[in-house]
Amino acid sequence: MIRVGIAGVGFMGMIHYLSYQKLKDAKVVALCEQNEKRLTGDWRDIKGNFGPSGEMMDLSGVKTYTRLEEMLADDAVDVVDITLPPSLHADIAVDALAQGKHVFTEKPMAMTVGDCDRMVDAAKKANRQLLVGHVLPYFPEYAWALRTIRSGQYGKLVGGSFRRVISDPMWLSNYWFADQVGGPMLDLHIHDAHFIRLAFGMPTSVVTRGSMKNGLAKNWHSLFNFEDASYAVHATSGTIDQQGRGFNHGFEIHLEKATMLFEFAVIGGEGRYLCEPTLLDAEGNATPAKLSGGDPMDGFEAELREVATCIGENRPSDILGCDLARDAIVLCHKQSESLAKGEPVGI
Repeated sequence: MIRVGIAGVGFMGMIHYLSYQKLKDAKVVALCEQNEKRLTGDWRDIKGNFGPSGEMMDLSGVKTYTRLEEMLADDAVDVVDITLPPSLHADIAVDALAQGKHVFTEKPMAMTVGDCDRMVDAAKKANRQLLVGHVLPYFPEYAWALRTIRSGQYGKLVGGSFRRVISDPMWLSNYWFADQVGGPMLDLHIHDAHFIRLAFGMPTSVVTRGSMKNGLAKNWHSLFNFEDASYAVHATSGTIDQQGRGFNHGFEIHLEKATMLFEFAVIGGEGRYLCEPTLLDAEGNATPAKLSGGDPMDGFEAELREVATCIGENRPSDILGCDLARDAIVLCHKQSESLAKGEPVGI
């Protein structure tokens, strides 16, 4: 049984807390939050864009802290789960690792590659696990795609096109600040950057074109190059100013003997498939994928089960590993560099 201390009781902290309740081999034993009202179990003001709304929680048996250093010094905590703003991830992770804790932090891993390197070095020095919450591969459509790719049933990868676009989240006052959230590149596209790295390996260069806001990428298209010149990999991401389509994501992934299709959007406040997950095979068939679940909470449960298993068995994760997460940060910054310079950039 791994004992978890959650740093930050906001929306994502609540999602993690609820997900841990479903696991047999992990238990939340501590919470750290400066909002003392939430430490009483009153989470009714917590809201997000999926999952349940906050409610009164019974925190009996859970230690509560307002000072992070006190939770880090608690010998009853094995793992620190960081669900605080991205700009805080690196320093807290390094401090937790120095205290002998394993660390699971939400994405993005950090704001800069240098901070990612500090985190990786701290994990190696402490001989502790550092895992990063890239939940996308645990969502049904992406889990199906990854299973199909890894099975080899339809031959090797040839390429893919990935899409992730939202309406400008105007309710977030710090969204367009490079040192706090990093705009849609680090908040949004980081999901697809990680999946591209996971499926295809690390690109060798990228060329990105699009628009910018406050010095950050706003809406863009990127073409990635790889050592394997047969790969053709493209991504579209960013924000639009019109609020009528709040969210849109999908992919078209090409294998030697099949193509996988999927697109989902929230239009006018209603979510629906624009293209349900479908496999096109060499015989001309278009077969809908048989997926279980669909509730985003299921993805977080699967993700945290992997965290508990990896730490409990002292083995690495081939999805949540910190090296993959660091590479995703590299890919995001290289795309931003290419967009700003107006020319291809080596990776």
